Amino acid sequence: MPRQARLDAPGTIHHVIIRGIEKGDIVEDDGDRDNFVARMGKISKETDTVIYAWALLTNHAHILLRSSSVGLSKYMRRFLTGYAVSYNLKHRRHGHLFQNRYKSIVCEEEPYLMELVRYIHLNPLRATIVADMAALRKYRWSGHGVLMGEYANDWQVTAEILGRFGKSKKSARENYEKFVSDGIVQGKRNDLVGGGLIRSLGGWSAVKTLKQEGENSQRDDRILGSSEFVEQLLKEAEHGLKSQFKADRPYFDIDEYISKKSREENVNLEELRGGSRRRAVSSLRKIIANKLVVIYGVPMAEVARKLGITTSGVSRLLTT
Repeated sequence: MPRQARLDAPGTIHHVIIRGIEKGDIVEDDGDRDNFVARMGKISKETDTVIYAWALLTNHAHILLRSSSVGLSKYMRRFLTGYAVSYNLKHRRHGHLFQNRYKSIVCEEEPYLMELVRYIHLNPLRATIVADMAALRKYRWSGHGVLMGEYANDWQVTAEILGRFGKSKKSARENYEKFVSDGIVQGKRNDLVGGGLIRSLGGWSAVKTLKQEGENSQRDDRILGSSEFVEQLLKEAEHGLKSQFKADRPYFDIDEYISKKSREENVNLEELRGGSRRRAVSSLRKIIANKLVVIYGVPMAEVARKLGITTSGVSRLLTT
């Protein structure tokens, strides 16, 4: 039986899709590509995040990973923030590089793990960046070439993937490559990427917020798996949320915390809740949102009410 993971719990498999803001490019040259890949791998090692498959294109990227105890959000924040800062400095630009809400979908390991490895590694071919399977093998900015032995890194998981295709590396690579090639005729697999994916942001609080807003749990677009997997996943998430709230909330006064932080930062409460865009006010909102959502698990909708902004506004504070 596949392991019944919880949203963004350690060991959860995620298909992550990163896109440039307003469909813009996220890399301009090979130096950018090398920088992107190096940061992705370095931080995966530092956080024990397992990476199975990845593909970097011009204006977006795909990563198939298994989160660690650090969690998906912290891994992605370190990775994307560091890359964006270095990219902006290099190209003398300002502002956001990525869409504020990268997409992620929790995946049931069987049968979707290998289907997603194939789907992700075929992206450069589908996008006509490479012409055929021979060229895909030589494409440096994808995990496919690593699995085929063309390139090496010490952070991408290869043995676990190739072990499904044969006992020797030679036979495993031949069978794996045929498996990938057989997927070309399938074209774009909408069933693997879903429609309007919603990032599992903020741990259990995001689950509760979305449930309060009326999402159909059994058809939750954050999850790729059987209806039983979806139902069990959200039940476990809700149970974890309730347990956390019972432990934390009685000892934490949200209003008192916001008032204290406002006094410390010399920000008037009316200004904080009145939509002011003054830098000091915006910075304080970000600090408060991270503390309440990430540390204490307060639902984003509740944080939004306390700060006088929208739920999507809270989401942006957590991803920028």
